Amino acid sequence: MQRSMRVLSTGLAIGLAVSMAACSESKTPTTTPAGTDAGGEIKVGVVLDITGAGASLGVPERQTVEMLADQVNAAGGINGRKLKLFIEDNQSTEDGAAKATSKLLNTEKVDILLGASRTGPSLAMRPLAEKAEKPMISFAANAKIVEGSKWVFKTAQNDRVVLENMVDDMKAKGLTKVAVARDASGFGEGIPEMLTEIGKTAGITVAAVEKFAPDATDFTSQMTNLRASAPQAVLIWGIPPAAGLAQKAYKQLALNVPVYQSHGIGNQAFLDTAGDTANGLRAPLGRMLVADQLAADDPQKPVVTKFIADFKAKYNASPSTFAGHAYDGFMIAVESLKKAGTDPVKLRDAIEATSKWPGVSGVFTMTPTDHSGLTKDALVIVTVDNKAWKVAG
Repeated sequence: MQRSMRVLSTGLAIGLAVSMAACSESKTPTTTPAGTDAGGEIKVGVVLDITGAGASLGVPERQTVEMLADQVNAAGGINGRKLKLFIEDNQSTEDGAAKATSKLLNTEKVDILLGASRTGPSLAMRPLAEKAEKPMISFAANAKIVEGSKWVFKTAQNDRVVLENMVDDMKAKGLTKVAVARDASGFGEGIPEMLTEIGKTAGITVAAVEKFAPDATDFTSQMTNLRASAPQAVLIWGIPPAAGLAQKAYKQLALNVPVYQSHGIGNQAFLDTAGDTANGLRAPLGRMLVADQLAADDPQKPVVTKFIADFKAKYNASPSTFAGHAYDGFMIAVESLKKAGTDPVKLRDAIEATSKWPGVSGVFTMTPTDHSGLTKDALVIVTVDNKAWKVAG
């Protein structure tokens, strides 16, 4: 009898201990160390160009990330864990991006990094993310951001696929001599050389190259020099407001040849700056800008349509393509966190396993050798007609 009572007493003690441990764990989720999956908030570090030359990109990206985080948390979070955003303004500088990233990794101990808005700041973030072995998803374009990277991914279409679309269009129109005015930052780095490489089989050559600062306001000398090269087409590679001002200068100096712009112009700021001078330009852009012109069976249409509606309802404005890059980066992170939790290695692997995922910027399929995940099919050639985006004929 005494032996039976001792066994029963021991069993009750073990059961009580397990119960107390379980209660203790559920009541103290916020004390869980970063990088584990036992509970607590999921810390998302975001570095954006909120002020400075890239503000027209960074501001709508911040709005998008904040809106989506609110939606996820209102729905109960990710596997019961709420998201906590840590948003830093890099002031559109590489140094600012590096300092912000260091703070997020070392002080805030975030589980994942998002950003930056542009190539230069993203490249400044990359080595820090790699060293810390934390997943990072950039919203910027240049392929160098992810080339050879293990921990860094990106959502803006690669500059290569943009140029592939341009070359196809130029070839169809019989244009072979192109003059280039490019952003002098990392966004424009290597563009003339890549255009020469991709355009070789189509007989396309680069007649002249001019550079301009991301915050430039006067483009007279650049356009005068391009005109002197007697091109059959002009390519302006930049972001607003500079890209819009360059477009105006192109028209004012009577370069009466077709003009192409990069995918960096996909927002209202460009249309506002360029005005009527934008009419007739050609640019490979994401489908969101022409959402109302998409086929009913387009896999991106439901995603794009809902995002536009949500953004308009919250901010009373239409989202830009840059907001779309932020949507894709944030939601790929969310989907991966659902599958893998916050363990860095498992989370990185889940991002890399993204397959046939329809987003705003395209349908993503990441692989160990492709951390961008988009082909040239993610873009369509768009033109401008009376300050409105139209699918080009």
